[in-house]
Amino acid sequence: MLPYFYHEILSDGQGTFILDEATSKHCIQVLRMQEGEPMLLTNGKGLRAQVKIVAADRKRCGVQAQTIETLKSGPYAFSLGIAFTKNNNRNEWLLEKATETGIGHIYPLLTQRSEKEKFNAERLKAILVSAMLQSQQCFLPQLHEPMPLKKIAAIATEQKLIAHCLGGEPRRSLLEAMQPQKSTMVLIGPEGDFTKDEVSLCLGQGFLPVSLGANRLRTETAGLYACTVFNALNYA
Repeated sequence: MLPYFYHEILSDGQGTFILDEATSKHCIQVLRMQEGEPMLLTNGKGLRAQVKIVAADRKRCGVQAQTIETLKSGPYAFSLGIAFTKNNNRNEWLLEKATETGIGHIYPLLTQRSEKEKFNAERLKAILVSAMLQSQQCFLPQLHEPMPLKKIAAIATEQKLIAHCLGGEPRRSLLEAMQPQKSTMVLIGPEGDFTKDEVSLCLGQGFLPVSLGANRLRTETAGLYACTVFNALNYA
């Protein structure tokens, strides 16, 4: 299997590209690649190029495109709105695993009980890129800035589901409620759950209430469960 790297500035016309310093160092110094050796590049937007090294410089590695193809994304997109926890490791784990499943959009929720409002966008993007490459994909998920629940709830999509644990409120199993062949958004609340007013707000925006089962799940586990169900229904 050819080494696979991310190169954001990649055109659909063949040409010569200069890799950034970090990628150049990994190719030349770590992998000890030499001139003439092939590799794959993607821009995270559907382009995938097979290239060969023409200048084995560990700071500015030059590569020449041999073939460039444009891949199509899946017809149905999955969006996850989720309240991040204070534990960065758990948030990063979720982003890595969600990317591997092929998620399209990640919306960090700001709710009444949210524990984290800011994050290191540069580091989190690096985690998304790494997971995309590891899983041999060509589409990088879009990680949005944290935004209020009210704003995210108003985003239009074919299917909208909200998972909550409020007692006495009717809910259907996610497996029963989620319909295949529809672009879908699922909302996962903070560790203290959504408030009743927040659930009512989302129901007013067309969300259907769902349950993720009898077990009490951590926030990141609930998020990955939703990703997995969508992926299984549409792309298994």
